[in-house]
Amino acid sequence: MGKIVISSNVSLDGVVQDPDGKEGFGRGGWFARSGGKDFDEFAKISCAEALSSAALLLGRRTDEWFGARWPSRTGEWADRLNDMPKYVVSSTLQDPAWTNVTVLKGDVVEEVTRLKQDVDGDIVVYGSYQLGRTLLEHDLVDELRLFVFPVVVGAGERLFGETSVEKPFRLTGSRTAGDGLVYVTYEIVSGDA
Repeated sequence: MGKIVISSNVSLDGVVQDPDGKEGFGRGGWFARSGGKDFDEFAKISCAEALSSAALLLGRRTDEWFGARWPSRTGEWADRLNDMPKYVVSSTLQDPAWTNVTVLKGDVVEEVTRLKQDVDGDIVVYGSYQLGRTLLEHDLVDELRLFVFPVVVGAGERLFGETSVEKPFRLTGSRTAGDGLVYVTYEIVSGDA
C-alpha cells in the first residue's frame, strides 16, 4: 500500500507560493534569497527522497512547472524525477508537460484512495498546495516532509488552509540542512493512537 507524503519548501510563516519568483507574485523568489547558500545540502536530501519514492502526485500547475524545467536536466536526481511514474490531478489537462504521466480526472478523493491501494511505496506530493489541502482534509496524508526556510514572507498562499477538524501530527525527525535550512518530518497521528 502506498503512503502519501507532502514534501514542500515553506517559509517560517507557512508560505509556499512562488518560491523561485517566476510566477509573478510580488514576494516570490524567497527560495534563493533565504536558502540559496544551502542548495547543495537541500539537493542531497531531495535527491535521496526522489530515489526512494515510488511515484509523484501533482496538481496540473505543478506538473507544468516541473515539465518545463526537469526534462532538460541531467544527473541522478533529474533522471529519477523524469523517469518515475507521475499522477496528475486535473479535469482539464489534455497533454501533460512531463513524462510518464497518468491524468487522474475523476473525484480526487476516490482517485487518490485507489492510487494508495495500487502503488507500493511513497507517493510524493510536490508543490500542489491546493491538492495537498484536499488530501489533508480527507485524511489521505500520511507524512509531511518540510524544508523550512529562514524567512517570513508576510503574505501569500500557505501550505495549510482551514480544515473541518484538528489534524494532529507527530514529529519523527528534524535536522539542519546547511547553515540556514531546517528539514522536519511529521507523521499523521491516527484516531486510534
